[in-house]
Amino acid sequence: MEIPAELLNGIEEESSRIPVNRLISLVSDISNRYRNTDDKYISTYEEAVAYISYRMPATFGAIYAVLNDIKDICSDINPKSILDVGAGPGTAMWAATSIWNDINKITLLEKNKNMIKIGKNLSANSNNNSIKNSIWMEVDLENLPVLPKHDMVIASYSIGEMNDDVQREIIKKLWESVNDMLIIIEPGTKIGFSNIKRAREILVSFGAHVISPCSHANECPINDDDWCHFSSRIQRTSIHRKVKNGQLSYEDEKFSYICVSKKPCKTIKSRIIRHPQIKKGHIILDLCTNDGIKKVTVKKSDGDIYKKARDMKWGSVFE
Repeated sequence: MEIPAELLNGIEEESSRIPVNRLISLVSDISNRYRNTDDKYISTYEEAVAYISYRMPATFGAIYAVLNDIKDICSDINPKSILDVGAGPGTAMWAATSIWNDINKITLLEKNKNMIKIGKNLSANSNNNSIKNSIWMEVDLENLPVLPKHDMVIASYSIGEMNDDVQREIIKKLWESVNDMLIIIEPGTKIGFSNIKRAREILVSFGAHVISPCSHANECPINDDDWCHFSSRIQRTSIHRKVKNGQLSYEDEKFSYICVSKKPCKTIKSRIIRHPQIKKGHIILDLCTNDGIKKVTVKKSDGDIYKKARDMKWGSVFE
C-alpha cells in the first residue's frame, strides 16, 4: 500500500509553511492533550497542519486496509458515490479513490473549518476530478441533518468521543443514508473496540448484513477484558520523522472496525485475530469463526493448507 504521491506532496507543502520546531511543539502539545485531557479539539490552522503531518498517513493506512479487505471479500462491489462523515482533511476520500478509481461523487461532512480548508487545499493537488470536485459541508455530527443517499458511507475516527445516545442516533442516520455499505472505523484500543462492538449490535438490530471483519452476525465472542483490532504498516514521511522524532522508517496504526451492508454479500469462514505462532512443523492460529473463537493448529502434513497458513498474518481471512 502506497499513499498517493499528490497527497504526500500536499502534506509536505502545507507543513513547509510552518517552521519545523514550531510543528514539533504543536504535535507534542496535541499528543499530550489527546492522552491526558478531554480537550481534543483542533482549534487553529497551525494545529490542523501539525495534526495532518503526523496523523494523516497513519489513518490513511488504516482506512485503506479496511476498504481493501472489503473489496477482497465483495469483489463485485463498485461504489459510485462516497459519503465521508467526520471527514477531517478527507482521508477516507483519498483511500477510497485509491481502490475504486471510478467513484464520481464524493461528499464530506466536517465540523472544523480549519480541517475543511486543509482538505480543500489537499484536494486541489489531486489528479482525480472526483476529489477536486468533492463537496465539503460544515456539519456538526451531533446535529446531523437528513443525509443524501450514497453507495458507501465511511465514518472513520469520528464517533468515538460521543456519548452512547448520540452515537446511536448518528449510526441510525448513517444507516438510513446508505445505498449499499456502511463502514465505521475507530482506534484499535479497548475503548475504540467497545464503540465498534456497540455500533455492530445497533446495526445488526436494524437488519444489517455483517461483511467484515466478522464471519457472522452472531453476538461478538470477544469478552470485556479483550478487544478485537488489527494493524496497518505505513512508511513514515520525512516530515513525520521530524515532528515525532521517529527512528523507524515505518509506523504501525492499530484500528478496529465494522462493515455492514444493506444486502447479503459473500461471507468469510474465519479470520485470524492474533499473530500466528509459527512453530517447527506447525502453525497455531487464533481464529474468530461462526462457532466462536478457536485455536487451530495447522500441521505440515496438512499440505496446501499449511503452505497457505505460512503466508498468513494477523487479520488474514482463513478459509
